[in-house]
Amino acid sequence: MKAFNMFFHPFAATCSLFLILSSCVESTEISIDKEEGAQITSSAETPTNIIFLIGDGMGTSQVSAAYFYGEEDAQPNFSRFPILGLINTTSGSDRITDSGAGATAFSIGQKSYNGAIGVDMQGEAVQTVNELLEDQGWQSGVISTSGITHATPASFYAHVAKRSQQYDIATSLVHSNISFFAGGGQKWFMNRPDSLNYLDSLTHYGFSVGTESLGSADHSKRVGYLLANDGLLAKHEGRDDFLPNATAEALEYFAQSDKPFFLMVEGSQIDWGGHENNGDYVIQEVLDFDKAIGVALDYAEKHGNTLVVVTADHETGGFSLSGDGKSMSGYGEISPTFSTGGHTATLIPVFAYGPGANYFGGVYENTAIFSKFFEALGQ
Repeated sequence: MKAFNMFFHPFAATCSLFLILSSCVESTEISIDKEEGAQITSSAETPTNIIFLIGDGMGTSQVSAAYFYGEEDAQPNFSRFPILGLINTTSGSDRITDSGAGATAFSIGQKSYNGAIGVDMQGEAVQTVNELLEDQGWQSGVISTSGITHATPASFYAHVAKRSQQYDIATSLVHSNISFFAGGGQKWFMNRPDSLNYLDSLTHYGFSVGTESLGSADHSKRVGYLLANDGLLAKHEGRDDFLPNATAEALEYFAQSDKPFFLMVEGSQIDWGGHENNGDYVIQEVLDFDKAIGVALDYAEKHGNTLVVVTADHETGGFSLSGDGKSMSGYGEISPTFSTGGHTATLIPVFAYGPGANYFGGVYENTAIFSKFFEALGQ
């Protein structure tokens, strides 16, 4: 078979999006608004705040799971978005990206090699979207259900050659201009090989650090939460509503100031469930991520000046919602299935709401997310 030289064909990708949307509208088993759908409503022409939510490992099938496994007769928050797009996530080194290159594409607007954190193909540091906005007086924050030094959150404040350099990434966070962070990863700040205690360093640089629970930090200072030794507990193993609650606390924190803000929120463990080929793990993490999306959209709807964008760095597991059997007789029930324990090259959905949302429709490269943020800002 002749191999394709291009990453993806725009017409084929557009057809895929049409099929995705059509399958949702025609289904009788899930709750879909059959009226006009979500509408663009905003009192501002350009956003003064940006909330960027990344469902690590979340493809279209993972999104679909929110419709089949969510609360009965309740629409997932994905249905509230008026603008949808698709992105190609191929990295600068491989057809299938890892989370480092995937998040770096979003943060610096350039393709880089797998494992890169905030650097280009030559390993040179490039300012991230939030660092550029910080130079303009914006506040910024990162939230993750993984360790806060993990690949995706790290790509917004660190610049290292390899994602495995988590001690160095922790150092970068201490010296960054991040105003609010929440996640796990205590071990990268304490009991380090260099014998330094970076919890003390965070305090020295103006952070109030909570290590037990959300809500314990002093909001008159910069805020940091390190609530687990590494990644947080999985949702299906008993994690509380950390992600939506941390998102709500961050928004409350930023609302104290008249300064604009950029907030990145990662649902990290959709990816981990995919790597384990654990359907319940994936589904529970998607539903939890959808709650955080709801918090962001509620804020945007109330204030009218906030752009909300949701996407993923890649898909994990080749996750699918499959029938029980090879004939139509098995179409009455579905169950999660997987085709791989790794990542896939499938196109990834983008959802956008608020001022500037119209820039995020269509089919494009993952690097364009970066430039679209600035287009939405009129820059």
